[in-house]
Amino acid sequence: MGEFKVFDYMQKHQYEQVVYFYDQSTGLKGITVIHNTTLGPALGGTRIWNYATEEDALIDCLRLARGMTYKSAAAGLNLGGGKTVLIGDAATLKSEAYFRALGRYVQSLSGRYITAEDVNTTTKDMSYVAMETDYVAGLEGKSGNPSPITALGVFHGVKAGLQKKFGESDISAHTFAVQGAGQTGYYLIGYLLEAGAKKIYFTEINQKHIQRMAQEHPEVVFVKPEDIYAADADVFCPCALGGTLNGDTIPLIKAPVIAGSANNVLLDEEIHGNMIRERGIIYCPDFVINAGGLINVYHELHGYVKERVMADTKKIYDRVLEVLDIAEKEGITSQQAAKVFAKKRIEAVRNIRSNYIPR
Repeated sequence: MGEFKVFDYMQKHQYEQVVYFYDQSTGLKGITVIHNTTLGPALGGTRIWNYATEEDALIDCLRLARGMTYKSAAAGLNLGGGKTVLIGDAATLKSEAYFRALGRYVQSLSGRYITAEDVNTTTKDMSYVAMETDYVAGLEGKSGNPSPITALGVFHGVKAGLQKKFGESDISAHTFAVQGAGQTGYYLIGYLLEAGAKKIYFTEINQKHIQRMAQEHPEVVFVKPEDIYAADADVFCPCALGGTLNGDTIPLIKAPVIAGSANNVLLDEEIHGNMIRERGIIYCPDFVINAGGLINVYHELHGYVKERVMADTKKIYDRVLEVLDIAEKEGITSQQAAKVFAKKRIEAVRNIRSNYIPR
């Protein structure tokens, strides 16, 4: 792999800002990326991960921020896309001071970026961030943990995928393979069980989450991580980290529908999006189907009413079907169709803002 040229990548994909920050007293080191603020301030969670290299952290943050732009636009929200990644071991780094230091760096961006919880961060962590900045969402006592609403949106998206593939969306008639059961995967399994799913397989690498599932839902069948792709299921639900759909795993998948919560689940959007399409698999694009958590947080910023959140999250069903119809009509992958759907909205709003009107 050659040297990664960040400015070339920013130019190609139209990024606005990449910020590196470091706090010596707490060991906080991370990157914030702002992709696009046409529709509004960039919103995206903060994740902590022990990346192998700083370049890996940068690339992950760039991809995630861009995905948030499309997610916000496709969800009909007045938000742009951003993301923060913190480099290190969450088990040893997290403290009040650590997250308050993060809050000061978020505050320094003067509202261009709003953060929230993500992988290895919690609503409690965000409460410390909120001590130093107003630009944080997903707080306890407000919208709270977004994972249940993210999972609910995925549930509606799963039903849309079933409708497109089988002409009906009855959960009780189908089997499911869920990859990851820590947060959204855990809640998704709960929704599927409530709807009477015929059978559910799951995999997970965290032993605590495996034990929790065995205690709470012993009817859900555990399989080894390497075996989840070939599970005999109607829907494969990737709910772990990104990049799991690639040249090695796609040929193993038996499910005719893929619909899950993981961000950037296609390792290469063009190559692997086309591989899935050529196999005749219905793929529900990640940033459309997993927008429930973002919808939840957005409502916190504008006055949280749970009934409105649930109603907006349910609209994911219609959006997924619309995107799948675009893909079918235009002969493109559903991932490409989802970007067409999102970019049209961004461009429309950019055009109406060409004239200056003070507020």
